This record gives sequence, structure tokens and C-alpha cells, in this order.
Amino acid sequence: MESYEPERLSSAQLAAMRRSLTSGRGALTRRSLLRASGMGALALGGMAALGACGIPPAGRADAGAPSDDHSAEEKEVTFSNWTEYMDVSEDEKGRPTLEAFTKRTGIRVKYTEDINDNVEFFGKIKPQLAAGQNTGRDLICVTDWLAARIIRLGWAQKLDPSNLPHAFANVSAQFRTPDWDPGRAYSYPWTGIPTVIAYNVKATGGRKVDSVTQLLDDPKLKGRVSFLSEMRDTIGMTLLDQGKDPGKFTDTDFDGAIGRLQKAVDKKQIRRFTGNDYTADLSKGDIVACVGWAGDIIQLQADNPDIRFAIPAAGYITSSDNLLVPAQARHKTNAEKLIDYYYEPPVAAQLAAYINYVCPVDGVRDELAKIDESMASNTLILPDKEMAAKSRSFRSLSTKEETAYEEKFAKLIGA
Repeated sequence: MESYEPERLSSAQLAAMRRSLTSGRGALTRRSLLRASGMGALALGGMAALGACGIPPAGRADAGAPSDDHSAEEKEVTFSNWTEYMDVSEDEKGRPTLEAFTKRTGIRVKYTEDINDNVEFFGKIKPQLAAGQNTGRDLICVTDWLAARIIRLGWAQKLDPSNLPHAFANVSAQFRTPDWDPGRAYSYPWTGIPTVIAYNVKATGGRKVDSVTQLLDDPKLKGRVSFLSEMRDTIGMTLLDQGKDPGKFTDTDFDGAIGRLQKAVDKKQIRRFTGNDYTADLSKGDIVACVGWAGDIIQLQADNPDIRFAIPAAGYITSSDNLLVPAQARHKTNAEKLIDYYYEPPVAAQLAAYINYVCPVDGVRDELAKIDESMASNTLILPDKEMAAKSRSFRSLSTKEETAYEEKFAKLIGA
């Protein structure tokens, strides 16, 4: 188990968090922007306080010990998730799958969209976790690198397989054995998030763009290429293009990827590094080709038939957002029942049809086709075997590595 050490966020980590909140995965999606008038503004004010605050002096040795489970007498579960990560009824007043779960089980779900960024959210809950206290949440959804850290620190409860028959049977092979949680003893994926190459076929004159090498070297694309301002996505895709494994790379490999990108910056091949704000420029053709997120591409294609995507022969990066039960949660069994519910194919299909990210549930294709045939055949939602075989994950980093790598990446992108 990783020992817990008091720490402050480095300037590089704060800068990375700020990028994510304002234009990256923590920013409002296109669907969110359409509904923004009913959602209110995103609160960013806690960021400065997070960077300045100290952390409790030590983690308790028993912080990850199983809590007393009150599921039997308290038919409730508190679930913290990202915005736009749950299906909503047409009148936007209900959440159909959650309501159906409550109707079936009698378990009331307190659902909160209070995760805007992994670092920010970890700052909210780690004082309680370090002190061995209940965070007030029974189920959380965090990206793989943070899930790995929480598990290493002993702050996630080991799941009971007897409460997870559908999850155990139906989790797809692509997500079954991450190196940070082999066999999914502590977590189950909520969604997969592929990083792919996207291009505007009208702007390229009909040419296909399908490799990072092409993005970095093709003179016909010069000045109209973008990469992501999220370090793991941009560096991971570059490592793959260089024949390196993002799950096993060294400091030398990382520096090689930085150097490769720096050359493209210096010769003005790369126009800029972006969060999800690349989407408008790609649709207009101001950016011809880019590294982008699959969920964005699906939404762009609905409005613009010229938007295409490609999976490089070298492979692509897939991260995942994952469900964990925090240490000292009061309703572990209820949380496990909710996890398992979302691994039933009809329920998984209903969720996938709304959020448009990779569904980690096997056997969902026929159910999704009943809702939308085009989604069932979209490999950005349901990867075929060939695509899944090219998926790679970026390895989890120590605090020291993350600080060093984010500093180098911030210098590269001018952040």
C-alpha cells in the first residue's frame, strides 16, 4: 500500500487542473452548453483554496478498513458523478435509470453532479479519507489514475463479488484487468474515454488523416493541427506513434515524446494545444485534423457529416472513469447493487445512448440497437474486436512523476 504523505499541489498540477476545468474534460460539453441556462455556472473559486491548503498530517493505518454497513436498515445510497454522465428524461425532470433502480429495489439514490475535475474532487474528500472518516458518499466515479491512487492508499473498499454477478460476467475484456486493479477487486468502469484522431474531410480535400506522424510531419497540414492540453492523452498518443507502450514507459521515453512534439511546435506544424474547444474550429475547417475525444466526435458528426475519425495503426489511448466505494461509506452493499444494475445490458444501453462514450458492458449491442441502430454500429461507443485490440492505457504516476511530467508538458504547450 502506498504511504500517505502530506502534500501541496505543485504549480504544474494546479495549471493542469485549471486547464481541465476551463476547457478540458471538466468543462461543459456541447450538450451542457445547450442546457446551461438551466444548470447555473460552474464554481471555480475553490481552486485557489485547494492549492493553498495543507493536508491532515498523516493517514490513519486503518483508513481503508471496511466500514459498518448500514445498507439493510438504511435503504439509500449517495452517488457522486461528473456532469452529463447520467441519462435524463426528455422533460429534464427525471433520471429514468435511477428511478427504475429505486422502484425495483426500494433503495433511494441521492445523486450529485459534484465532480468537475479529478484533482479538485480529490481535494474535497482526502481530508476525511486520510482521517478515517466517512466522506458522505457511498459511490464515486473518478478517472483511472485517481482510482489507482485511492486504491493504493487503502481508501477504497474491496467489493463483494456476490453482489456483482452482472458486473463480473459482463465487464468487457478491454476493461477487465487494469494494472492498477487486476480483476476489478475494488472498481468497475463507468465509461471508456477513447482519444482518437479526428479530421474534417472537406478541409483536407478528401484526404484521410490517420497517424500522429501525419499530424506532426505532413506539410499539407502545417499550422492547422491541434493536440490536447491533457498531458496523458497527447503524450500517450505520441508514445504509441514512437513504438513505446504508454503503460510501461520510462523517463527517457517521456522526454522523447516531449522532444518530438517540441519540434512540431518549433516549425509551427501544431497550431495550438486545446481542451474540448477544438470542436468549433474542426467543424469550420480552421483546424484540419487533431487529437480529440471520441464523445466530442460523436456529437460533431451529428451536425457535420464532414467530421471523420481514425484509429492509428500504432494504437490509441483509452482512459476510463471508474466506480469505487470509499472507505467508511455507510451503504456499501447498496452501492454494489447500483454498480451491478448498470451492468445489466438493457440499463447499460439506455445509459450509453445518452452519454455517448464507450460502453464497458458486453452484450449491450442488441439492446442499444433497439434504441438507436446508428449508435449500436458506432465503434466509438461499442468498439469492435479490432479496435479494442489497439486500445492502450497510460500508466498511473507517482506524485513525483506527475509533478515532473506536468512541468515539462506545461512548458511544451506554453501553459
